[in-house]
Amino acid sequence: MMNHAKIERTERVVDQVHVIRLENDNLQVDVSPETGGRIISLFHKGLQREFLWRNAALPLRRVPPGEAYDPHFYGGIDEVIPGDLPEPIAGLDCPDHGELWTLPLEAAFEEGALLLRGRLPLWNLSYEKRIRLHPDAPHVDLDVRIENRASERRFFLWKLHAAAIISPGDELICPAEHAVVADAQWSRWQSQAPFPWPFVDGKRADCIPVSDGTTDFLFLYGLKAGHVGLRSQTRGCELSIDFDPQVFPYLCYFASYGGFDGHTVAVLEPATAMPLSVNEAIRLGQCSSLEPGSSLSTRISIHAGALG
Repeated sequence: MMNHAKIERTERVVDQVHVIRLENDNLQVDVSPETGGRIISLFHKGLQREFLWRNAALPLRRVPPGEAYDPHFYGGIDEVIPGDLPEPIAGLDCPDHGELWTLPLEAAFEEGALLLRGRLPLWNLSYEKRIRLHPDAPHVDLDVRIENRASERRFFLWKLHAAAIISPGDELICPAEHAVVADAQWSRWQSQAPFPWPFVDGKRADCIPVSDGTTDFLFLYGLKAGHVGLRSQTRGCELSIDFDPQVFPYLCYFASYGGFDGHTVAVLEPATAMPLSVNEAIRLGQCSSLEPGSSLSTRISIHAGALG
């Protein structure tokens, strides 16, 4: 029987990719350093429930830099940095969904945490993430530090990209004042103007519908707190993410109800910039940036457990 406060760690191979497992009495968390530090599983032992969606049609594998993201959408929790769209930014060509998701990271254990390190080769941003399980609660803390090692100012969009399992009737929880469609091509709503969250076109946008072949793609803003979650009354559980709204003032939300390759999934994305185009975010004064030698440090806390 494991001591309740003790964190265990094991290493294994999934689809020929090295995976590190952290676990205690509450959670079992699998991390893939070789694929940008992706968290591929967040499993609650007491509930016997997996919270993260994964694409069963794809193996876990390293992807060459510069590849298109959607054909390799594996799921779990990865991160988008330095941009979402493939576009030139200040003379540098940003790959689709950025550089981190294809970057193998160094892994080590330090002071009870899994430490992941790497450097974005085009943007010359150093990236460090410490993953730590809470000893007596179903929480995972991600302590991330990003530093600009370049000689020029770097503009960027950084988003967590957490793919969650959903069911009809689940509720999206976010204390936002406003929302706007992020990409009309992937929206089930006709309104293109900002709307008071969560009401749009006379309906609620925070309730997961039946799988009807549609998608959602929204930006939520005017956050009263740095919090987003998916609450399931039918399954009696919730997945939530807490973050610093000064670092992530926006929440991007993509969900497929069968409309994207037949998938049923919701992706929760605290974001440092809005909209998707970094160039447009720069123009609007809504983009994150780092001066040479400066850094950004923040904590993201993930909860996966039973409804309180």
